[in-house]
Amino acid sequence: MSMEGAAWSSLYRLSHTDKSKHGFSKETVKRTLAFAAPYKGKLVFFVAMSIVTAALAVATPVLAGQVVDAIVAGSDVRTVVWLAVVIAAVALADAGLSMVTRWISSSLGEDVILDLRTAVFDHVQKMPIAFFTRTRTGALVSRLNNDVIGAQRAFAGTLSGVVSNFVSLVLTLIVMLTTSWQVTVLALIMLPVFLLPARRMGSRLAEMRREAANHNSAMSTQMTERFSAPGATLVKLFGRPADESREFKLRAERVRNIGVKSAVLQWTFVTALTLVSALALALVYGLGGFYAIVGQLDAGDVVVLALLLTRLYAPLTGLANARVEIASALVSFERVFEVLDLDPLIKEKPDAVAVPEGPVTVEFRDVSFAYPSADKVSLASLEEVAVLDSRGGEDVLHGIDFRVEPGQTVALVGSSGAGKSTIASLLARLYDVDAGAVELSGRDIRDLSFDALRGTIGMVTQDGHLFHDTIRANLALARPEATDEELWEVLRRARLEQLVRSLPDGLDTMVGERGYRLSGGERQRMTIARLLIAQPRVVILDEATAALDSTNEAAVQAALTEALAGRTAVVIAHRLSTIRSADKILVVEAGRIIEQGTHPELLAQGGRYAELYRTQFQTEEAPVR
Repeated sequence: MSMEGAAWSSLYRLSHTDKSKHGFSKETVKRTLAFAAPYKGKLVFFVAMSIVTAALAVATPVLAGQVVDAIVAGSDVRTVVWLAVVIAAVALADAGLSMVTRWISSSLGEDVILDLRTAVFDHVQKMPIAFFTRTRTGALVSRLNNDVIGAQRAFAGTLSGVVSNFVSLVLTLIVMLTTSWQVTVLALIMLPVFLLPARRMGSRLAEMRREAANHNSAMSTQMTERFSAPGATLVKLFGRPADESREFKLRAERVRNIGVKSAVLQWTFVTALTLVSALALALVYGLGGFYAIVGQLDAGDVVVLALLLTRLYAPLTGLANARVEIASALVSFERVFEVLDLDPLIKEKPDAVAVPEGPVTVEFRDVSFAYPSADKVSLASLEEVAVLDSRGGEDVLHGIDFRVEPGQTVALVGSSGAGKSTIASLLARLYDVDAGAVELSGRDIRDLSFDALRGTIGMVTQDGHLFHDTIRANLALARPEATDEELWEVLRRARLEQLVRSLPDGLDTMVGERGYRLSGGERQRMTIARLLIAQPRVVILDEATAALDSTNEAAVQAALTEALAGRTAVVIAHRLSTIRSADKILVVEAGRIIEQGTHPELLAQGGRYAELYRTQFQTEEAPVR
């Protein structure tokens, strides 16, 4: 590596490492090594290849010096040719081993990335819904991308750098000191002239890079929010596009200015260090030449010292920065371990069982529930706050008791925030109860396997969420083995067949982010079709027809009635007209069931249900003026 190359390398490492954290946690190091343990053989081979490569790099200048000595001494031509052949052989071996070392390094780093990403992804999937309601998606994705890649550098870059730099430094010093300790001391005295400006300039560049990263992050957030379908709609309806553009431009201009200033600083630094390298070489040639003339050194030794000079500076600066690089890599590991250390609140028991065959009974037994506080389900860094919200732990459900017989439909009605959706979430085991039990056919759902729950319970939520994928993929999510004929059948029952057949790509039509290429009613009917293809024994409908107009609501309601036949159902509805035929209606207020009965019975009682019914229908039937 040339002196200029060493300058660029040193500057890059110094400006891309996080100096805000220097601590070495023994536990973090131990866990980090545990991830490398499965690849111990590959790691040992990698270290051995790095040592051999470093030795070959030092051998080349020594051989070059011998060539010069042979020429000066007038040796046989065969000697010079032989040395040239050896240099060529060393170069070929160096190139080959460098390729092997690079492959091992990349393979090792990618293996660790695979293990880390898989571990984090699998762990995040086990987290409760409360975790996702608090966490910023971008911050979580960053752990899977930036931090995992930062951790990879510990194996793919830092480790190889430390090993090869250490071996290269030791061998270089040995050769230089045995050749001329005076020239070697001179070279070491000039090291601070090389290293100190690098550290100072690196710190300034690191600050500028952090500022640019913050601006880029802000621009990315602005684009992500404004370029989504809901965000773009909001800006067009209530926003100020000119102000949005002005804010974006200001940040982009700041990033531009930082880029220009960084480039100037970098080239100033490299130019200065190139000058230092030229002066260092001049001193080596001057002092070495003097010793050669007076007979204290051979001419070849001067060449060896000059060639080894850069091989002294580069590993010295690399090792000087190694601790910071390792600390930075460990910070990345710590951030990944933070996520892995979050304990999932919803766990599957080792001896989990399946739901008994046949129709299913649903029963809530004296259920009480409080949403978990943030410290139980989240991290401040994932929420991008200084301190986690300490609120939580107050019961939102109190002594909920009811039973749904096989094939029955029970409706939950009440004011917004009364606890209806919370009851549905507990039945689907998106949360666990704090007291009491939720049972399916007499089995506590906490004793059931996750696969059994997914195969037994189907839920249509209020938002009708779809993935940015094809219609086929969104439907097949519920049952991957479903045939096209079955997909068309559920689309027909959900009153979507005609629409999908009219699309150029049919079942392979992309629905867009969150399904926004479809209307609100079409999205909801897609989720109902997904429920129909799943064929669950227990159905939960949480405001499933809320987004439909009267015509579509009647059609889908007929399809749902067909789909619910013989199945146990819990229906949450705001429109009371949709649940008149329910076998039982539960009125929920302030987390308690205050009334229950059939539609006629509750109207006859003249209580809260009758009040809700009367208020709703008076509003709907009021004449238009």
